[in-house]
Amino acid sequence: MRTLFVAALLTGLAFAQQTSVSPAPKPAPTPGVTNATPAPAVKPDKATAYYHYSLGRMYEEDMQLYGRSELIPSVLAEYKAALAADPSAAFIRVTLAEFYARTGHIRDSVTEAESLIQADPDNLDARKLLGRIYLRSLGDMQSGPQSQEMLRRAIEQFQQITRLEPNEIEDHLLLGRLYRLNNQSDKAEQEFKSALKLQPNSEEAIVSLAYLYNEQNKGDQAIALLDSLPNGERSAKMYSALGYSYEQQKNYKKAVEAYRKAVEQDRENLDAVRGFAQNLLNDGQYQAALEQYKQIADADPQDAQAWLRIAEIYRHTGKYDLALEALKKADALVSGDSLEVPYNMALIYEAQGRYDDAITQLNALLQKTSHANNVYTPGERANRAIFIERLGNIYREERKTDQALQTFRSLTQGSNDESASRGYQEMIDTYREVKDWPQATAVAKEAAEKFPKDKNVQLMYASLLADNGQTDAALTKVKSLLSGTPEDRDIYIGLAQIQGRLRHYKEAQDALDLAEKASTTEDDRQNVTFIRGSLFEREKKYDLAEQSFRKVLAGDPQNAMALNYLGYMLADHNTRLDEALALVKKAVELDPQNGAYLDSLGWAYFKLGSYDLAEENLRKASDRVGNDGTIQDHLGDLYLKTGRLKQAVMHWERALAEWNRTVSAEVEPSDVSKTQKKLESARVKLAQQGGADK
Repeated sequence: MRTLFVAALLTGLAFAQQTSVSPAPKPAPTPGVTNATPAPAVKPDKATAYYHYSLGRMYEEDMQLYGRSELIPSVLAEYKAALAADPSAAFIRVTLAEFYARTGHIRDSVTEAESLIQADPDNLDARKLLGRIYLRSLGDMQSGPQSQEMLRRAIEQFQQITRLEPNEIEDHLLLGRLYRLNNQSDKAEQEFKSALKLQPNSEEAIVSLAYLYNEQNKGDQAIALLDSLPNGERSAKMYSALGYSYEQQKNYKKAVEAYRKAVEQDRENLDAVRGFAQNLLNDGQYQAALEQYKQIADADPQDAQAWLRIAEIYRHTGKYDLALEALKKADALVSGDSLEVPYNMALIYEAQGRYDDAITQLNALLQKTSHANNVYTPGERANRAIFIERLGNIYREERKTDQALQTFRSLTQGSNDESASRGYQEMIDTYREVKDWPQATAVAKEAAEKFPKDKNVQLMYASLLADNGQTDAALTKVKSLLSGTPEDRDIYIGLAQIQGRLRHYKEAQDALDLAEKASTTEDDRQNVTFIRGSLFEREKKYDLAEQSFRKVLAGDPQNAMALNYLGYMLADHNTRLDEALALVKKAVELDPQNGAYLDSLGWAYFKLGSYDLAEENLRKASDRVGNDGTIQDHLGDLYLKTGRLKQAVMHWERALAEWNRTVSAEVEPSDVSKTQKKLESARVKLAQQGGADK
């Protein structure tokens, strides 16, 4: 340290002789700048300047090495003395400005840097210093007008920096990120591409451009960019970006593979592991996802999200006690303002049939997020809509129809956003469940008038028109929604479902073909395949229906609807009954309160001759969905088989009554005919027995 100082003194004269910097003209005052170090009109004394400059550097090194903050005034005094001796030495002013910045004297630092730029607009060091200051200030601020002003100033400086040194890749990358932060996507793209021209294999440039493409809904371009590199040249960060790109397109299988490679390259990168785990979960690979999330929780015990995802996996797989334990661990890690933990608890209570607990939890969330002035941000309003919709669904599951309708109606009042549309759709579904078709149609009409451009609402209205026999009006309305855009996929699915309900099976399959062509994700294609299978089943093309359901399950083994549909179909036709039972059992594990699944389980047991288990599950199904004619028909068959003829008659009568209250689109005439014959035969037997029940 002392040797350095002595050397500096000995070389001071040489420095003065070798340095030839023309004195800068005295700058004009900068508006708002009052603290710039004055530049007196004196003859430069370069030797003295370098002496004080070197002494200041020595003090600064001591200060940094030994933490001697008391040396700050000495450093400032020496740098100012150096500048007074040679006001034309721009590097001294830069050093002073940088020292101001390092010691928290930001205003003084900005003042010095701005005075340098005023004297020399091409002073790169000064612009870099200002850029760094604005970036640091930007990071320290919350969003708001001041933050936006700092962002503007940072962009302004880095625009000049890239002008002054156009071949520095880091400058272009940083300016691109600032543009991206400022929602100037086109300019950000230009900067990232400029960086790529300078270094075609730059990891940061490729990854930054890929994420930008995803933000611009140009996922295909992001994937093409990342795929353009040979596998051997891709880093873990590039594979993570590729996984994210596939995830945005809902191609979860490819996302899993990309993240898997990222993790293989860098197991310590928890962000890559999180992406891997999330996409395993998205793809329905619950056990594999669970293993990854447990590893994340072990590596980062403070990661509440890992425990939330673990709870979600346990809930999806029917392990509700374990799910609640995981949520308690998450709850201990989050703030008291967390909404996600209590909401997930409500979902588990609902799945367990603990409806009162679920209702209490949701009402507490609504109270917690309530504002006295009834004014909410879009995010707050969206959260409350989720809580209200879930609450209404629980009331509906409990068959508290009036409370469910009142809850859903509250979503439709005071706004015309998506939540209001959802409120109408839930009201329509509630009226349909209780078979109040006139009210369902009236609400659908009200919604259609209020949301003329909402295709989901219009499709529901069209479906009800078809159910009410207004076939031509329904089909005309649906076809009028087609626009020649990717959104037509949902319209074709709606058209297929209406045609299927009308038993126009060829037209329904044709519409599904068009929906499949418009499908861009694996989830979308699986949805089309499931609907196709249900149409084949209604057409009594059971082999084709089975192929469709198995195709869905090959892609998503946890698809409860496909598990139930296939299992029920096999059981109903006395085919592979053990497999049928296993399929339906799995569906019930995934959704234990679902009345349709419980009916399928009871029916499978009935076909296997396990009548006690059949009765147990069919009764549960009837308790859940008492107005379903098929469930009542199954109970009638069970009671006939077990010698309780009077009870069989009672349930067959209920089955026919429920089917008579149901629109024809939801009833198979052959089922009605069979049940009518069974009922007539049973009545004759009862009459012969004198009405005695055996």
